[in-house]
Amino acid sequence: MDNKDKKIIALLRENARTSTSELARKMGMSRTTIQDRINKLENKGIISGYTVMLSKEVLQNTVTAHVTVKIEPYAQTAAIVHIQKMDSARALFTISGEYDLIVILEADNTATLDTALDKLTSVKGIERTKTSIILSTKFER
Repeated sequence: MDNKDKKIIALLRENARTSTSELARKMGMSRTTIQDRINKLENKGIISGYTVMLSKEVLQNTVTAHVTVKIEPYAQTAAIVHIQKMDSARALFTISGEYDLIVILEADNTATLDTALDKLTSVKGIERTKTSIILSTKFER
């Protein structure tokens, strides 16, 4: 993957629906060359899919929390399986340090978030959690 591929990926991260013609214009390359590069990135598994980004207006009405989770020894696999089943869990990361996981929760309001947190803390093997509610997003890629 060269710098041109990285630039194409950066442009697609901003808007995955950008047409190959628009990408070609921004890159100063032909549309066919851009399409060939995208196809190669997809075939190599570098680009594995495309996603939907919600508008700022929709996200303003969503409560998002980062929840760090401390797990009892040998309970992580079972906890991950349970967390994956939670509708409010948007992402789950293993981390180093005092805590073992970070769960990204999204809810329509604080009451729904509170219910999701109760559900999370009831998972067998979770020792403790620490929740930070996102107040605003300055940028996201």
